[in-house]
Amino acid sequence: MPKKKKTKHQPISIKGFKANNDIRALELRVLDEAGENLGVLSLEDAKKKAKEVGLDLVLITESAIPPIAKIVSFDKFRYQKEKELKKQQQQKAPESKRVQISPREGEHDLAFKLKRLEEFLQAGSKVEVQMTLRGREKGMKDYAKEKLREFLSKIETPFKQTREIKPGGRGLTTLIEPKQ
Repeated sequence: MPKKKKTKHQPISIKGFKANNDIRALELRVLDEAGENLGVLSLEDAKKKAKEVGLDLVLITESAIPPIAKIVSFDKFRYQKEKELKKQQQQKAPESKRVQISPREGEHDLAFKLKRLEEFLQAGSKVEVQMTLRGREKGMKDYAKEKLREFLSKIETPFKQTREIKPGGRGLTTLIEPKQ
């Protein structure tokens, strides 16, 4: 059996930013390192200003009229953008948890699942409550819906129901989240 090829993590690159001689616009709105507006300058004048300071001219927004460029160190600019991209990738969406119950479940089991559900709500997570139906139970949807409502009424933590009880998958589902 052939060995799996190990893949290295690719460094995050910021493509699409043009600097110095890559810029093709005739006029640019130029910002200095501090973000101060230097006004609308020709490409040659902007390059000269950047060279005087010993920095690069980086095109920030090409779609604006005139395009916006900033006088900064390109390496520093690239590092900042890579850091921002990395931070965006690390951000996670709020977790959604799931609690599965059954219409024939015992009181103790329901109490245990109710306790877990309340822990999830207190942690700030959205919770999908799913009532699994099997066999002939699928024909008694009204009974199952009533059991699910009864289970939801036992929740002590304040919550709002973001999705009504509806058939889905192998039974009924609803989505609840904590009230803010």
